[in-house]
Amino acid sequence: MNVRRTVLSLVLVAAVFVSDSGCGVFGSYDSNLLEEGGLEKSTIKVSIQQITDLGPFWLAQEDGYFRAEGLDVKSVMADSGQASIGNVISGRADIAFSSYASFFVAKSVGADLWLVADGTSVSPRSNAIVAAPNSPVRTVNDLAGKKIAITAKNTASDILAKSVMRDRRVSYGAVNWVEMPFLNVAAALQQGQIDAAYVAEPYVTIAARVAGAIPVVDINTGSTQDFPLAGFGSMKTWAQENPKTLAAFQRAMKKATLEVVNDRSKVEPLLAKYAKIDEGASKLLTLPGFGSTLDAHRLQRVPDLMMLMGVITSPVDAMSMIAPQLTRAEG
Repeated sequence: MNVRRTVLSLVLVAAVFVSDSGCGVFGSYDSNLLEEGGLEKSTIKVSIQQITDLGPFWLAQEDGYFRAEGLDVKSVMADSGQASIGNVISGRADIAFSSYASFFVAKSVGADLWLVADGTSVSPRSNAIVAAPNSPVRTVNDLAGKKIAITAKNTASDILAKSVMRDRRVSYGAVNWVEMPFLNVAAALQQGQIDAAYVAEPYVTIAARVAGAIPVVDINTGSTQDFPLAGFGSMKTWAQENPKTLAAFQRAMKKATLEVVNDRSKVEPLLAKYAKIDEGASKLLTLPGFGSTLDAHRLQRVPDLMMLMGVITSPVDAMSMIAPQLTRAEG
């Protein structure tokens, strides 16, 4: 399904929800709920998925960083980043984890979203187009006209796969793009149902173990090197009405992220527990680049590439979407 249509329908559903109920996402703020000097909300819902990018989030849960900030964080599971954004638009969650591409698509069709905390970026070997040993694909030049799996049209996997082909002057127009969850890629490669696939860790490692798949091209090259992948966002109104709650969430996430960056062993058992990755794979896989600061200049690369690839038709200013960040003293 086209991401732009999906997100636009979610925006319209949210608008109906608000107009019918008189409250919800765009409801009025009750100042009486704010305790003097405390958080506006002590319990918040965060929409997430079972992916390695959420390592710092799980560490903040397990090691009590959220609790130390006075937060009781409830996880709302979603099948995709697009579904996560739908959860915040509809009011089922306060904060969503999703790809930056999905946030910018949603913004381009009218969702008033803010980015509240950084998540991940491409790192060497963390995202790749891979192929099985029996595939006709041996090099990036072999990708033209082949059957290649991506998660969905206009997602990060679609945009980045096409971008690395474009960088190498390989035509992606005639490619048979097959929409497929990462979870199904290894078996599809093994059975010859597809010639290649875009995968992110842990599925790069899983595809190698199950199907003997090898990287055809590392995404961490050319115009997609260190490319911003995903982060946390909320409705702009929620962030404005809950500044202390948001700052508490940001502090906990920043502490957990720096812990993971400095010592990956702290997150490996959490990947096995929450992302359902076996312990052996969690020690072998390549982690994405984890970030603790939202930088407008870096994030602008995402909508700029989306414009270039025709995913969005009007410019989106990343700076205008960044929520207030921690001061140096707070961080």
